[in-house]
Amino acid sequence: MARTGTQTPSPDKREAILQAALELFSEYGFNGTAMPLVSERAAVSAGTIYRYFESKEALVNAVYQKWKETMLESILDGFPQTAPFREQFHVFWQRFSRFAQDNPMAFQFLELHHHALYLDQRSRDTEQRGHRQMLDIFAENQRLQILKPFDTELLVALVWGALSGVLKAGNKGELNLSQELMDQAEACCWEAIRR
Repeated sequence: MARTGTQTPSPDKREAILQAALELFSEYGFNGTAMPLVSERAAVSAGTIYRYFESKEALVNAVYQKWKETMLESILDGFPQTAPFREQFHVFWQRFSRFAQDNPMAFQFLELHHHALYLDQRSRDTEQRGHRQMLDIFAENQRLQILKPFDTELLVALVWGALSGVLKAGNKGELNLSQELMDQAEACCWEAIRR
């Protein structure tokens, strides 16, 4: 449904819709979230939602893009590109951990939706941009014989999977994400990939 009327959309209403959608998609998933629930949570009419987002797919993509771009910015802004890889690895680990702990609902949402079929091309491109940067950094450090000569996708998956798993366990209350524990997890991951 296209936007109608002559009123200028309100950034506050749009943000309220995005926040409500984040909460509901995180809690119930895409299929379990009905648009009337979003309008109720955002305290706007269902028609108001469609002034900003033409469909539920457009809404979930807007939420995904907002938080994936926020996450990438928090990790990559001022990233020490010329530092030794061990330092880069530490910075990545700390920044991603901080993002996930500061934004647990957004982290949960991104983990739940990052391979979903309803993600549009812009969402997939945003996902791939971050993944490609990690692959490039890992490949360069394999070339420099700093990392094990295994498949680069495997090394990235090991690091991403381990860090995401630790953070998910922390969000569930299964682990106390103290600095000591996060340092131990980082050291274990580093030992798994370094040459």
